[in-house]
Amino acid sequence: MITVALDAMGSDLGPGPLVKGAAELTREDRDLAVLLVGDEPTLSKHLAEQRYDPAKLAVVHAESVVNMDMKPAEALDAAPNCSVLVAARLVRDGEAGALVSSGNTGAVILAAARTFERLPGIRRTAMAAVYPTERTHGPRKDPFALMLDVGATLNCTAEDLVGFAVMGTAYSRIISDIGRPRVALLSNGTEPNKGTPAIVEAHKILMELDSVEFAGNVEGLDIPRGTVDVVVCEGFLGNVVLKMLEGVSEVVADLAKDAYARKFLWRMGLTMLSKGLREIRTMTDWKQYGGAPVLGFDHVVIKAHGRSNHRAIRNALIVAAKAVEKDLSGEIRRALPTPPDAS
Repeated sequence: MITVALDAMGSDLGPGPLVKGAAELTREDRDLAVLLVGDEPTLSKHLAEQRYDPAKLAVVHAESVVNMDMKPAEALDAAPNCSVLVAARLVRDGEAGALVSSGNTGAVILAAARTFERLPGIRRTAMAAVYPTERTHGPRKDPFALMLDVGATLNCTAEDLVGFAVMGTAYSRIISDIGRPRVALLSNGTEPNKGTPAIVEAHKILMELDSVEFAGNVEGLDIPRGTVDVVVCEGFLGNVVLKMLEGVSEVVADLAKDAYARKFLWRMGLTMLSKGLREIRTMTDWKQYGGAPVLGFDHVVIKAHGRSNHRAIRNALIVAAKAVEKDLSGEIRRALPTPPDAS
């Protein structure tokens, strides 16, 4: 039985959807248990409205919560027993195997940094996220690929980018079941000498690294095409790209709604295109993918979207448990290049 600690406070929608997602999961035939971490009276009230297996779900009280509008460092300093820190300690102390939270992103990453250790050879952690692609990936024909970093580390060295490539490879292999994921660096050209000095140097290193199936550089136009399984970049750039992709489905929906209201011929055309539009919305629906892993720590951390509904939380918990079962941290540790001064 794998146990996941769920920070049940601090999301945009409150604890209700998180409790519902965890409760529904316990009724499935899975060897997965959940520790709901947060204000005990509040969580118990929400649990009373759900059907769940009490053998697979328990509440762990936390005195306070870090809200979305709080500054992470100040909030954690002022509230050492807030829900995200209590959940992280449960993982550190072996009472749970993974941490899942849909709360303040900065607070989740900082709580993990204060509680867990970084894997040997990892200087910077990375947050990864899936994005929709034209091509499918892996044996399950997933309509998305992986990008990292998307916000945890703004400025990266060549060694950081190489670490991201290794971590992205391990995560894609474990979660998407891709035996040998193709990895590329995001740059302003496909030539090996294009990009920042860090990208150029990382390109040289990755060309010689056996643990990564390196496909070279890709440009921005390759991202939606899905030419590779994993795209590696600095956090600033990755965050900008991800937010743009997240807005695609909303823009398409708004344009379609406006067109539908304007002209009869447009309504007819949109009716004919309705199947395609539904497929686009399915591809860009982050709820079905659960959450974004924060990679580089010695424990599994999954950051779910702040607006996660119960389905997204259920999927985030399943992803976290799979990462624990398949030993994601160990997979990354074994694939990292050996430092030059290591004996």
